[in-house]
Amino acid sequence: MLKKIVIIGPESTGKSILSEQLAEQYETAWCPEYAREFLMSNGKNYDYDDLLTIAKGQVALEDEYYSRLEEQSLPMLENGGHLPLFIDTDMYVMKVWCEFVYEKCHRFILDEIIKRKYDLYLLCNIDIPWVKDELREYPDLESRKQLYRIYKDIMINQTVPWVDISGSYSERLAKASLAVNKIL
Repeated sequence: MLKKIVIIGPESTGKSILSEQLAEQYETAWCPEYAREFLMSNGKNYDYDDLLTIAKGQVALEDEYYSRLEEQSLPMLENGGHLPLFIDTDMYVMKVWCEFVYEKCHRFILDEIIKRKYDLYLLCNIDIPWVKDELREYPDLESRKQLYRIYKDIMINQTVPWVDISGSYSERLAKASLAVNKIL
């Protein structure tokens, strides 16, 4: 069985780095964040409707990675093995983004939150320095704290197991690996 593990949290908290490190460690795949590809292709100026396009792109990308990994791993999975798929971002991220910027959320995103099932969330803390890149929007500490609190509240109020991931990059990988090993 494939285990779907989502790496979640505010921007510039090491989600992509952790996703890539975990995929390498477990010799599996990780699904990147569709928003980055979309914004790099279409420009940083987005509107509310673009967030719906991004959400649909993220869902399709996740499904594509899941199907591909399932196909490649079928013999092992048929023998009772477990393999993780690491997912950099999910519909909770899209919900937070919509509500933080536009104070409303697309119905599609809310429906996908209910429909999609995951095995573990890794919530990346804001205790590492914010790193500037052309797509990031919230370098100020207050926004980072507010966004982290929003994500933590979401994690507390949903039913999937989750772990707070903090510390240096190596400490983050160690904490994440312990959590992943528990569900495998």
